[in-house]
Amino acid sequence: MSRFFRSGDDSSSESSSDEEELYSEEEEDEQEVEESEEEESEEDEEEEEESGEESSDEEGVKKTGASRFLRGEASESEDSDEDQPKTVKSAKDKRFAELEATIDAIQKKQKINDWGAVSNEFDKLNRQAVKMTERGQVPKLYIQEIVELEKAMNETIAKQKVTPKKMNAISARGLNAVKQKIKKLKQDYQTEVDRYRADPLDFLASDEEEEEIVVPKPKKTKAEAYTAQVEQQDDEGFETVVKGGRTLQFTPESIFKHLRTILESRGKKNTDRLEQIRIMEKLHAVANTPYQTIRVLLTLVSARFDLGTGASTSMPLEQWKAAEKELSTLFEVLEKNPDHIVLENAEEWDDDEKPPTLQPGDKYLKIPGSIVSYVERLDDELTRSLQHIDPHTSEYIERLTDEGALYNVIFRGLLYYETLGKDSALQIPQDSLNRIVMRRLEHVYFKPAQVVKILEENAWKPVPTTVQSVITPRDSIADATQLLNVLCNYLFINSEGIIRARAMLCQIYFLALHDEYYKARDMMLMSHLQETINSFDVQTQILYNRTLVQVGLCAFRKGLVYDAQNTLQEICGSGRQKELLAQGVMIQRYAQVSPEQERLEKQRQLPFHMHINLELLECVYLTCSMLLEIPLLAQTGSSPDIKKRVISKTYRRMLEYHERQIFTGPPENTRDHVMQASRALAAGEWKKAINFIHSIKIWDLMPNTDEIKSMLSKQIQEEGLRTYLFTYAPFYDTLAVSTLSSMFELDDRKVASLVSKMISHEELAAALDQVTSTIIFRKGVELSRLQSLALTLSDKAAALIETNERTLEQRTQGTANAFDRRGGQNQRGGRGGGQKTGRGGARTGGTGPRQAGGTQFTGGVLGGAVRG
Repeated sequence: MSRFFRSGDDSSSESSSDEEELYSEEEEDEQEVEESEEEESEEDEEEEEESGEESSDEEGVKKTGASRFLRGEASESEDSDEDQPKTVKSAKDKRFAELEATIDAIQKKQKINDWGAVSNEFDKLNRQAVKMTERGQVPKLYIQEIVELEKAMNETIAKQKVTPKKMNAISARGLNAVKQKIKKLKQDYQTEVDRYRADPLDFLASDEEEEEIVVPKPKKTKAEAYTAQVEQQDDEGFETVVKGGRTLQFTPESIFKHLRTILESRGKKNTDRLEQIRIMEKLHAVANTPYQTIRVLLTLVSARFDLGTGASTSMPLEQWKAAEKELSTLFEVLEKNPDHIVLENAEEWDDDEKPPTLQPGDKYLKIPGSIVSYVERLDDELTRSLQHIDPHTSEYIERLTDEGALYNVIFRGLLYYETLGKDSALQIPQDSLNRIVMRRLEHVYFKPAQVVKILEENAWKPVPTTVQSVITPRDSIADATQLLNVLCNYLFINSEGIIRARAMLCQIYFLALHDEYYKARDMMLMSHLQETINSFDVQTQILYNRTLVQVGLCAFRKGLVYDAQNTLQEICGSGRQKELLAQGVMIQRYAQVSPEQERLEKQRQLPFHMHINLELLECVYLTCSMLLEIPLLAQTGSSPDIKKRVISKTYRRMLEYHERQIFTGPPENTRDHVMQASRALAAGEWKKAINFIHSIKIWDLMPNTDEIKSMLSKQIQEEGLRTYLFTYAPFYDTLAVSTLSSMFELDDRKVASLVSKMISHEELAAALDQVTSTIIFRKGVELSRLQSLALTLSDKAAALIETNERTLEQRTQGTANAFDRRGGQNQRGGRGGGQKTGRGGARTGGTGPRQAGGTQFTGGVLGGAVRG
């Protein structure tokens, strides 16, 4: 039946109350739609309340039809309650009730010192206050609770400092979380907090939470609404929508608020970094003051670097190029606004609403940031990217072209720090300047002079003419060698430790690369780095190995075979050239390498364009070893009295393996060419050896290939002559110098010079007759086979005795009579030889007489045989 058929006051009062309940329910439904983003706990409470109201409504609906006109208990109660008005809570009152309940829960947990629960309830209170603030002004109870909670928090912290008993870990974490939240909230509601602290009663009594005044907004026409919507869209026609369905507004006034939000979410899980970068790009577009532009650029570059975190992944190419452009833009802004400076030790500005301004008496507006850290990170990301690209593809070449842009950024950073360093009041740390100079040096020390000159010219082009460099002036650097000298001398004077050592190694490397062998050798010896290099970090040790190899190659190009072999011996003789030069990871047999060690090894690898050709290095080392070892082998074979001396064990091992081969085919690689040239040289076939050496194609990679090949031919001729004399000296009485000259195609003066040197060094038992130009060999100086074997046995026996004595000394640690069992005064006798005369009596030794010579070690049976 319809409600219009109800009669009397009863029906009218019930209808009015039903309408009020209906409207209140509709209002609550609207509020529930707006509060759809609340936590699940709040939603559950609302659903329980709604279910209760719906169940009561259903009970009222059930009593329809004829039953409504029957008087029962319900109707009687309704008649008795007609005079009492029904109270209906609005959504606003409910929100205030929930706020008060949460505050009451916080105070209860606070009394029992449960700060973990206080932190959770405080989070709930903040969510409730945010929703109430969106629909009106800030609740005053909320401001009161913030101040009171801060007071209680400070009291708790003060008690903890003097109380020996500490709170548990959960409460300590909760207390710390509350402290951080209150610190942030005080910044957001500073005005209200100050008002409350000035007069709490007046603050709470003023207007008792004014009602919301709804001002009707003027309606926009469809054309105006569409125009405003298009303006907020990006290039693809999309808008940035945040939680709650609202569109983000990017204005100059909201820049710092957005930046703080991004900085607080940095490093958290489920953070869309690309979305943050897009937001900051839009903020950069709307920034209209230098301070805003600098702050946005610093945050934007940091956010781009976050994309490259992780050891195995490199920064995306487009992000790296964008960061490089933004750093260049940052330098331009700083150059145009010299009163804005970026410093590491500048104080953070906390007020997002009011940007800092230049105060009277202040010369600079300081902005916190580290330019040198950005430059170093950009450099490291390029290196990491080159490590992950296949060097034999065009992609590597294209990526390598970005090094020019990186060098420009490093150069601009150096100029900026030089500008700051002119003002002594800023107290710029010298370490920052040293680090950026070192980065510049590391990009030029391994390059040829022509490439360095081009880099310098391109770096100076975008720099305004008003900007000058103190360290490297614009017009004073004529060539690359002078640039290296200036940078290294600056670091020698102003740095110490690792940076100073690396600067010295870079200069030695550059000198050796440009054939300044004697300067490089003298610097290496005077630095004494070979004595302390083990105490440096791994990267510096790798640079030391690279420098040592480059010095050896330079000595070889100069024709100094002995110096080259001696320098390269330490690196090439180890068989770990790849690992020592950081040009590859060596997988050692039976070696246990953890994943962490393998990852660190891969991180240390140098980009391919910085590599030293390992095949060329091996070729130079083996060729030098051949020119030294073949004459030595011939000398040892003809004179057994000379101790067998090994110059290169690696070369000897290869040569012995090659000689054991039954059949040797034509040479296929560098090693085969050198081994066959060695056999030909040992047999006196020096022309054949020259052909083998010249046919190695790796020589084409060296500058001045023809000069190197002619130098090798000359060296092979001279060593062939020495080998011939060592081998066939026992078969000659006299030998004409002219005969040797014709055999080895050398000048008579050169042959006489070589023979005189061999005689003076007592390598050859002969005399040179300058009148007749002949070599007269002395006879009888050669040992017989038996004499040679006897000398060998004597040497081995002496070595064995020396080894035994050294072992004994190590075991006894120099204690005399440690192993003497034959007795003596104050010594224990032999087995059963000692006697005891009562308790504590004197202990006598054995009865055997003491041998002459004391307890010296005699060498055992072998020692007796040698003495006999």
